[in-house]
Amino acid sequence: MKAFLLLLLISFTASAQASDIEMADQFRADGKIYVVIAVVSVVLMGLFAYLFRLERKVTDLEKRSK
Repeated sequence: MKAFLLLLLISFTASAQASDIEMADQFRADGKIYVVIAVVSVVLMGLFAYLFRLERKVTDLEKRSK
């Protein structure tokens, strides 16, 4: 089952790389790709910060319950 999922993931990745994505090319040509990367980076950093903070709170609650 794991091998099937791995092969399926590889085939999706290969097909995604083979196709030309006009929107990404246009963003790159206009210089807006950096804005997209910055927004995605900020969102991911916020998500990771939230998860880190949540993990610390859960760990604190686990220590209190013992």
